[in-house]
This record gives sequence, structure tokens and C-alpha cells, in this order.
Amino acid sequence: MIRRQLLATLAATAFAPALLAAPQLFAATSEMGEAEKKHAEMTKMVGSLSLATSRLALEMTSADMVKLFAKFEVAEQETVADILKSMETDKAEGALKVPTDAEVEAMLDPPAKEALAMLKGLNGAGFDKAYIAAQLDGHKKLRVIQEDYLKVGRNREHLSVAKLARGMINEHIDHLGMLKA
Repeated sequence: MIRRQLLATLAATAFAPALLAAPQLFAATSEMGEAEKKHAEMTKMVGSLSLATSRLALEMTSADMVKLFAKFEVAEQETVADILKSMETDKAEGALKVPTDAEVEAMLDPPAKEALAMLKGLNGAGFDKAYIAAQLDGHKKLRVIQEDYLKVGRNREHLSVAKLARGMINEHIDHLGMLKA
């Protein structure tokens, strides 16, 4: 009996430092370094153009397959935007907080604003063709952002988001290729 207690005490003593450090280990994984900040900002900026143009496509296109792609893209980009925002604040909720049009447009750089304005001036097949081209270009940029981060990232949550995003981006690039054809 004493031998068991002695072994249990030794085991507890041996693992105590690891157990005490565990909260610090988890805290370190949620901190955002420069690579994580750059990943989040670039993903949100390029994703915002994809979201803005897809919201527009829901109103402008009459092509069923383009509308379906736009619907899925809106849902995806709204979710990614919410996830990245919650990662910045460490406040997560089950309910999706959809960014407003104003919040989305605030994330656009001048070339993205020009691209959105150009799309607003089109209609019919011309709109569909330009929308698909813009989505294809944006998705290729988003893939590079994810791949660049995956090479240098250290934050478990950001790495997980980048891995999931890369998979969906690759699927969307294939889907856009089919729509373009």
C-alpha cells in the first residue's frame, strides 16, 4: 500500500510541471503573431471582394449555375469572415455574425473597389463571364495566401482554417473552371 502511494506521489510530482504549464500551452496557441495577422488580413481582403461580387451575382445573374455558385460562395465567405473576426477577439459564438455590405466594402482596396464597380456596370452574359473570371482570379490569390501561411504558420487554429480554406478553394477553382467552359 505504501509502495503504491509512493509511486502515485512520484508520478504526480513528475507530471505536475506539465499539468501546471498546460494552460500556458493552450494560451500560446491562440496568440496571433505577425504571420497570423498577415494571413487573416490578406484572407479577409481578398475574400471580401469575393463576397461582395457574389452578393451582387445573386441579384444580377440569371444563369442558374452561376447563381448557385454565388450562393455557396456568399455562405462560405460570410463564415470565414466571422471565424477570422472571432479569432482576433477570442470571442466565439455558435451564431454566425454576417458582415454588412459596409463592412465588406471597407475591406476592399482601390483595385477591388474598381473591379466591383466594373461588375455593377455589366449585365447578362457579360456580367456572368466577368464574375466568373473575377472569382477565378480571387480564388487563385486566396490559395496562394493559404499556402504561404501554411509554410510559416505556428498557430493551430489559423493552420486549421488555412487547411480547410485551401481545400474549399481548390474545389471552387475546379468548379469555376467548369462554369467558364
